[in-house]
Amino acid sequence: MLNNAHKNAAGIPLPARGVYIIGPDKKLKLQLLYPATTGRNFDEILRVLDSLQLTHYYEVATPANWRDGEACYVLPSVPAASLSSKFPKGVKVISIPSKRPYLKATPVPTHEVDKAAGY
Repeated sequence: MLNNAHKNAAGIPLPARGVYIIGPDKKLKLQLLYPATTGRNFDEILRVLDSLQLTHYYEVATPANWRDGEACYVLPSVPAASLSSKFPKGVKVISIPSKRPYLKATPVPTHEVDKAAGY
């Protein structure tokens, strides 16, 4: 992809830089497009890879600026009856204005609890 807003000395448009992450299911998981004048943030790309891998194997979501090893959130679709078996490290319900037990934090699942969680 060429960026017509930025041209080199010969008047040729500079290329935009794209980052694409394709999952094992052959579906696009992430697409980032950087203008030629902006460098890529490899820390962010690695952070996204960690999140995509985690959320592929466990029923969790990661918040903005999440880093591997930090708490994540249990998907609302996980039944309350299966929380203790799927998340043996525990689940903490976060209080929200509606008082609904919607937001549940859990330590990031790790391989040593995989067998206990049924993964």
